Amino acid sequence: MLPIFNHLIQLQELSLIRTEQKTQRKGERLDELTAAVNELTRMLPPDVQALVTRMQARDPLLIVPVSNNICVGCGMKLPTSVVQTVRQAKHLQPCPVCNRILYISEGAPRRIMKPMKPGETPKSGIARFSDQTLVIPRLKAMDRDGAIAELARKMQSEGFVDDANKLIEAALKREAIVGTAVDHGIAFPHVRGVEGGGLALALGITPKGVRFDQSGHNPTKIIFFAAIPTAASAFYLKLLAGLAETFYDEESRKLLMADESPDKVWKILLKLTKKRIT
Repeated sequence: MLPIFNHLIQLQELSLIRTEQKTQRKGERLDELTAAVNELTRMLPPDVQALVTRMQARDPLLIVPVSNNICVGCGMKLPTSVVQTVRQAKHLQPCPVCNRILYISEGAPRRIMKPMKPGETPKSGIARFSDQTLVIPRLKAMDRDGAIAELARKMQSEGFVDDANKLIEAALKREAIVGTAVDHGIAFPHVRGVEGGGLALALGITPKGVRFDQSGHNPTKIIFFAAIPTAASAFYLKLLAGLAETFYDEESRKLLMADESPDKVWKILLKLTKKRIT
């Protein structure tokens, strides 16, 4: 069943990328992505194809990993017998609660969940996903790969993920499918399937810009890099829309790029996104 699992994971990723393109109002590759999604669906065995078609009608997540004996799609602890069946991979095993197909994910980067300190006030807005320590007001990197690597290593050094190298590898594979640069010098590189905690977001700024797309005509200056647990895939689209809407405004971009202090840039980020990201 492993080839079927890999096929379904690829199909799900392309479907989510297509939704991202719609969210960013980037229509130039929608037809290509739709054709790829349809072709991958047609290549499935008839019984799996029928199952996938039913699931796609109600949920963007078809297949989700098991993490610490928990279905990351719905958060429910799974019976030992179900986990053993998933590990054996002899047939498709749905979650008994949410009915998503389960698989074992090995070798993926993991999110490190930091417990709240005693007396700490629950965070709101973008502070729920990011932190002042994940802001780099002046990236040293001179190209896309270097910028992604710098942000991923920042996430690891600040204790948000366990393996920056795995995160970098996955992010570059994602870029190879469809680039994440958008208009106005902004890019949203990301990695899905980083389980173990909530979504994590880092911000890197490079006033001179780096080449994120093949043309290089529109250098990228503001980079939001996200590590996304599978269950937060739908929420990430809302976050993506909020960030895009905020920083499509030229004045907002100028304010974010004006200072070299992580503390000041963080405060500006909180203020600018307060109304759109809750």
